[in-house]
Amino acid sequence: MINSFSHKGSQPPVQAKRLLKSLLTLGGVLLVAALVTGFVWWQKSPVNLVDAGTQIRAQLLQEWAAGEVVVLVRHAERCDRSTNPCLGPPDGITRLGSEAAKAVGQGFLGLGMTQADVLSSPLTRTMQTAYYMFGKDAQAQDWLATCGSTLRNDVVAHKRAGHNLVLVTHSGCISDFEAQTGFKHAATSEYGSSLFVHIANDGELQIVGIVKAEDWHLLSNQKH
Repeated sequence: MINSFSHKGSQPPVQAKRLLKSLLTLGGVLLVAALVTGFVWWQKSPVNLVDAGTQIRAQLLQEWAAGEVVVLVRHAERCDRSTNPCLGPPDGITRLGSEAAKAVGQGFLGLGMTQADVLSSPLTRTMQTAYYMFGKDAQAQDWLATCGSTLRNDVVAHKRAGHNLVLVTHSGCISDFEAQTGFKHAATSEYGSSLFVHIANDGELQIVGIVKAEDWHLLSNQKH
């Protein structure tokens, strides 16, 4: 009798088993909910226009034709962070970077630059990038180097109605802008990468996506 009682007592009662199962199920549900919530709140990077589909790219081209687009372009490869030959002074870009800047500029020229303003950070690497993109000096703007908490408003303030705006700036500034427009955890922009933003005439702003330096042919193909 003692052995039989001891054996039975070592097994959890049926109700305890059910309670334990319920708690485990509830815990699993709460864990999934927490993961989903975190995923929703953890903002991704802006979409790469390579993967955005033809409809989004076609809409971007329409917005460009209407003069409703701002593009933040990161400068080309830095000389002081590369083993590639420098184009000139060490605070500028590399020769390879200048060729990449030309290619990006050709992409913009393919979109059409007759109704577009070009502004640049005054630092050597951004001014050189802008020059090799368009074959002429851009208008230097200190706010494109300092950036910070007012950047979003500064961008909107410098956008002229009916004119697109190309801003040659820095990765940190692009990160500032993304953080102020809902992408606080976006990946750092690459050399020559372009962040496209739609700004309607009423000032409403929406990030469209990015075009990497090597992907401009996608917009060119879509245009034709």
